[in-house]
Amino acid sequence: AEVVTLTLRQAVDRALRENAEIVEARLDEIRAQQGVRLARDPFIPRIGVGSGLAYTVGYPLSVDGSAPSIVQARASQFVFNRQQRYLVAQARENARGAQFASAAHRDDIAFRTAALYVDADRAARLSDTAAKQVEALEKVQATIRARVEEGRELPIEEKRAALESLKVKQRLESLASDLDFAERSLAMLLGYGPGDVVHVSPAERALPPAAESESAAVETALASNRDLRRIESAMLAKGLEVKADKAQRLPRVDLVAEYALFSNYNHLDEYFRKFQRNNAELGFSIQVPLLPGPGISAQVAQAEADTLKLKAEMNAARSRIALDIHQSYQTVQKAETAKQVAQADLDLTRENLSLLLAQMNEGRASLRQVEEARLMENEKWLAFYDAQFTSEKARYELLKNTGQLVAALQ
Repeated sequence: AEVVTLTLRQAVDRALRENAEIVEARLDEIRAQQGVRLARDPFIPRIGVGSGLAYTVGYPLSVDGSAPSIVQARASQFVFNRQQRYLVAQARENARGAQFASAAHRDDIAFRTAALYVDADRAARLSDTAAKQVEALEKVQATIRARVEEGRELPIEEKRAALESLKVKQRLESLASDLDFAERSLAMLLGYGPGDVVHVSPAERALPPAAESESAAVETALASNRDLRRIESAMLAKGLEVKADKAQRLPRVDLVAEYALFSNYNHLDEYFRKFQRNNAELGFSIQVPLLPGPGISAQVAQAEADTLKLKAEMNAARSRIALDIHQSYQTVQKAETAKQVAQADLDLTRENLSLLLAQMNEGRASLRQVEEARLMENEKWLAFYDAQFTSEKARYELLKNTGQLVAALQ
């Protein structure tokens, strides 16, 4: 199994290159781009060469619609076909929509990478703090055991200390399990193999920027959200499909050319007054639909219904995005407040520990009081780390909803 240590930026860069969902989205984008070439294909001259060799008895019948020939060449090309022109434009719009869908996948994978990275970092920090708690509790337990042996504490106090030690050890095991799961999940998300582990870099990283205001965040999201752009592109593509369906009622003109090399053994010289071995024609095939039938109207109605459905989806998406931004912004504010409270609580606990250490040096505080204060300090560190990482994840989610996450992480 491979064990690697990555910074958040390195993890995001690799995820955007190697993640399976990103690769699939990129392939969908390539497929949509090839759809443009496929739609344009009828406007490119097609030339085919073959042979219509046949043994003839009596009148020379046709072979695939042409007289028997030694060599035959055919060429065709759309010259005027309004329907196909709209289909080409629709394919281009579909390719543009695939780009927006791919960008949305990039945003989602970047957020999932950042969230797993923060989870792994949180579990690692909390595990270190919990390990310190175990050490502090072992010292407290030893102190209480000595006092019980001296008859200065009740035996139940030793049992209470042992229970607290077991609780912290249980928490440490749970955090170690969370850390292992987060690191393995991160490795899988980044495209590493089974059993590989990604460790979080111990280097400090800057917090992502916060939006200036909720209204600014909503405005940014509505202007750059990939899902909205994808739906807009799908609406444009459906509009072009409607035009293509209606254009089936219009005439079409194709360029046609054909060459054939005839032979005498098919008796062509016996049934036609003038026989010529080399024969060619060049011209236009013009088709004018007179009674196209009700199918066209049905196709137009279906496409227009799909357009209305996409419009409703667009309105719902805009409302959902505004609500998500509101919720994310509120979550960021609450997380920042919780972080400030945890910081103040930690500072107060550390000052209290410093005071107890000074009092112990003066003989006015016991070792047990100091160890209990250290234990409380570790608890406050746990709460502070929890609030810190919650705040960081909330900011990442807000950046994802505004469409700025990838730029902020790269």
